[in-house]
Amino acid sequence: MGRKSQTLPPAPSCLKMFHQIWAALLYLYGILLNSIYQCPEHSQLTTEGVDGKEFPEPHLGRWYFIAGAAPTKEELATFDPVDNIVFNMAVGSAPMQLQLRATIRTKNGLCAPRKWTYHLSEGSTDLRTEGRPDMKTKLFSSACPGGIMLKETGQGYQRFLLYNRSPHPPEKCVEEFQSLTSCLDFKAFLLTPRNQETCELSSN
Repeated sequence: MGRKSQTLPPAPSCLKMFHQIWAALLYLYGILLNSIYQCPEHSQLTTEGVDGKEFPEPHLGRWYFIAGAAPTKEELATFDPVDNIVFNMAVGSAPMQLQLRATIRTKNGLCAPRKWTYHLSEGSTDLRTEGRPDMKTKLFSSACPGGIMLKETGQGYQRFLLYNRSPHPPEKCVEEFQSLTSCLDFKAFLLTPRNQETCELSSN
């Protein structure tokens, strides 16, 4: 008798302090995760180009296919036989229409010409492929000089494709493309060899 009981802080105060500390730790942890895992930004191209030029004028002309990325390897399988591809984008014969011609150089040395007709969407950079109602193509800017990214979505597949004005852009361009697409969960990656000369591209 006569022993004084030790005075303890009220339980609610301890609990409140614990919650505040825990919330602060979670907040700091969230900042750390964002700094490590946050995907790089990639802005969609607007309908207005540089110096007031309207889309698609800045994107006409010759392009080279550099690399592709997709959620699975199967979605890139169509490019497995490819050594290189050269494209030419031109204005179509009708308003809101683009003509895309390409020549594929296969790994066994053959040349295979291809052509597509794209239809522009009013007020958008989305492209629709003639004869392929399931297919949609979106254009994105690339941090690489002379580069552009396309995202193709169709029945059972989606993939990002990297193009450049040069057939051999700096390695950093490819590394940045792979880093971005991997962060977006497009883990399968394909880099075209581009070991052979490009095939002649018809201008007709």
